[in-house]
Amino acid sequence: MAQESSHAVPSVHAAGPHRVVVIVDENSNPFELGCATEIFGLRRPEIGRDLYDFRLCSPEPTTPMRDGFFTLTGVAELEAADSADTLIVPNRPDIEVPRRPAVLDAVRRAHARGARLVGFCSGAFTLAEAGVLDGRRATAHWQWAGSFRARFPEVRLESDVLFVDDGDILTAAGSAAALDLGLHIVRRDHGAEIANAVSRRLVFAAHRDGGQRQFVERPVPHLPDESLAPVLAWAQERLDSVLTVSELAARAAVSPATLHRRFQAQLGTTPLAWLTGERVALACRLIERGESRFDVVARSSGLGTAANLRALMRRETGLNPLAYRRRFGPRAG
Repeated sequence: MAQESSHAVPSVHAAGPHRVVVIVDENSNPFELGCATEIFGLRRPEIGRDLYDFRLCSPEPTTPMRDGFFTLTGVAELEAADSADTLIVPNRPDIEVPRRPAVLDAVRRAHARGARLVGFCSGAFTLAEAGVLDGRRATAHWQWAGSFRARFPEVRLESDVLFVDDGDILTAAGSAAALDLGLHIVRRDHGAEIANAVSRRLVFAAHRDGGQRQFVERPVPHLPDESLAPVLAWAQERLDSVLTVSELAARAAVSPATLHRRFQAQLGTTPLAWLTGERVALACRLIERGESRFDVVARSSGLGTAANLRALMRRETGLNPLAYRRRFGPRAG
């Protein structure tokens, strides 16, 4: 969920490709590096263009990854971070070990010149140690919340969400939330249609709101007949219709209370919040495809009125429909 912020955000529509640079340092986590590479680094023949110019860099010629799983070589020197429009900072499990001064300096320089900064999982510690998070909103993995607050009391830590978008600084919680935040960035940069194409290639949910909980406190046992997939698919085909929780529950052959529990357990949200998110995503796709009549977009997506469309799109994307059309419509760019 994009959040309004007074902080400047670099544009992907400026001259030249938007460059994403990942700093990899000693003991970095391979999973988050893989997430960044999958989302920002792959060629996109199905889209017809590359979305980003992607680079890896490191302060040393050889970089041992987490627990010595493998050693990374052949990437750019740390100076490559100085050309980043978006800089993804190192994350690693040894949160009490100070970050390398050269890396922290690179983060500070990027922030000073207006680059967008991204921290996955323990990457929030790198950002906080660089001093760029003071007074700002951020998240980190829930198991490190106490340690983070003790070390960085000036940061407004939100320890029970998937990710936080604070304009030019974005942070994700646990490992899988890196995918959620990465897709959120693609959606913010290129619109819902492109983000959906990337998510399909990842075979990953296109949109999990950043405000969802990091973990399920009371996990339910997985049973094949408890899958939400059939009722979700049924609802997605009827977003322009009036849908109630009772109807969704009846379709799933469970009570409304049971449906609520399954949504919280499997999606980390409520049925109505999920429906709203899907309808806003559909509205965005309609605008991207050229529908300029916002009353038609509102009805076709199930949001009802143009006023409701404006309010919900601004809440979910940070843009009103007109601004969204200017940025992502057929004649954008």
